[in-house]
Amino acid sequence: MSDRTAGADSVLAAERVSKSFGEVPVLFSVDFDVRAGEVHALVGENGAGKSTLMKILSGLEQPTSGTLRLDGEAQALPADGKSEALGIVVIHQELNLAEHLTVSESIFLGRELSRYGFLDRKAMRTEALRILDLLHVQIDPDARIESLPVADKQMVEIAKAISRDARILVMDEPTAVLSQTESEALFEQIERLRAKGVAIVFISHKLDEVKRLADRVTVLRDGQLIATVDAADLTADAIAQMMVGRELSNLYPPKKEPDVDAPVVLSVRGLRAGKSKHDISFDLKRGEILGFSGLIGSGRTAALEAVVGLEPMFAGEVKYDGVPTRFANIKAAVQAGIVYMTKDRKGKGLLLNTGLTPNLTLLTLWDHVKGGFLNRNSEEDAMDKSVRRFDIRARDDSVNVGQLSGGNQQKLLLGKVMEANPRVIIIDEPTRGIDVGTKQQIYHIVAALAAEGASVIVISSEMQEIIGLCHRVLVMRDGRITGMLEGTEIAEGEIMRYAAGLKENEVHDRLSA
Repeated sequence: MSDRTAGADSVLAAERVSKSFGEVPVLFSVDFDVRAGEVHALVGENGAGKSTLMKILSGLEQPTSGTLRLDGEAQALPADGKSEALGIVVIHQELNLAEHLTVSESIFLGRELSRYGFLDRKAMRTEALRILDLLHVQIDPDARIESLPVADKQMVEIAKAISRDARILVMDEPTAVLSQTESEALFEQIERLRAKGVAIVFISHKLDEVKRLADRVTVLRDGQLIATVDAADLTADAIAQMMVGRELSNLYPPKKEPDVDAPVVLSVRGLRAGKSKHDISFDLKRGEILGFSGLIGSGRTAALEAVVGLEPMFAGEVKYDGVPTRFANIKAAVQAGIVYMTKDRKGKGLLLNTGLTPNLTLLTLWDHVKGGFLNRNSEEDAMDKSVRRFDIRARDDSVNVGQLSGGNQQKLLLGKVMEANPRVIIIDEPTRGIDVGTKQQIYHIVAALAAEGASVIVISSEMQEIIGLCHRVLVMRDGRITGMLEGTEIAEGEIMRYAAGLKENEVHDRLSA
């Protein structure tokens, strides 16, 4: 791919850029540039410096030293998002939408269309529809942002950026919450923008996307530039090794099958939850990793949240150790030994403006009370153990959790649910938005928990992690289980056939066999 941009002048470049926050350096003399009509991928582990470099390239942060050049001229980029006037537009990983506005109002926020001195809502609605159609998404332009699921909110962010006629588009994990279909629509837009001469900085942990889209790849590690290489000269494995500085052939641990006579710990029959008109049934054995696959919106999360009391259960029966059980709330589930690790770590899992220790012990505060008072020594001991067990990395445990990398936030969230010493662990999107090195750590932790006798349910949109990690896989579509796969049946093609509705097996019959 890179041949078509070879020799082209850089539109935006960073020369020997460094950045420190106080006395803590995070970028060390990094060179980076992006050319017109090019997709330049920026990759690295969480904490490698990608987000900091992205913020410097868009004016949201100023470098401590070094030079930025726009069209070859040294330039101090304006702060607070005002670089859009120069044609630099950012799609942030964290959603930046006003919840009370409509979709069309959000897309045109700050550059509203007017006619005769009044807002031209009709024109904004028409243009919003046109852009959403380009992305092949059916979102009502009159819907309030607060009413949309996370994936639709991300598509609105993308539509907002596309509508701004960017010369330079910086995309930070744009597909993290998107389905495969939605991602494909985004990739089509990226190709159109590239053909129009837009320079695109693409930040992603999904290396298959990087290989597919990028002309060049720049790898950062620990704030330092490792290399900038033509994408055509790299495999996804080579990129991963450059990111982490070590061999990743054992990304997934060897599967240790649970005992064939292992007892069923959790049994669900006829469960109906969320907006689904269908019901689901499944069993979970001791020491098993059971995967829930399917497209986003297939009902996986709603079903498992109903099991632990986070969503209402409209029908069905749950048996825990053979005893009929219905949890009124998540606290009851935790006290019984069942925990749920949310996919929304920043919105529902962690308190971002609080330190590490209060986050870790929030779910199990009653275990750290002595004489009616919170025992700080007990909390600190728990934090020390979790830091060692889950390799949580922070300057100190008083730093706000919002300042941690995504991978360290995810490991802290895992530590939080594991503080309850659960027998059943439900993990929703275990590695969303984290780097390949941290993924490897989490996969090995999950496998070790199962080997120790814990029962694990993994809900994931990443097919390879379902295939690499799970002993058995249930595929959902439109609120019901369409397929159950075991052993060699667990393959990408088979999962997709069930997820797309092209195939179905008799799950209820197989459960009762």
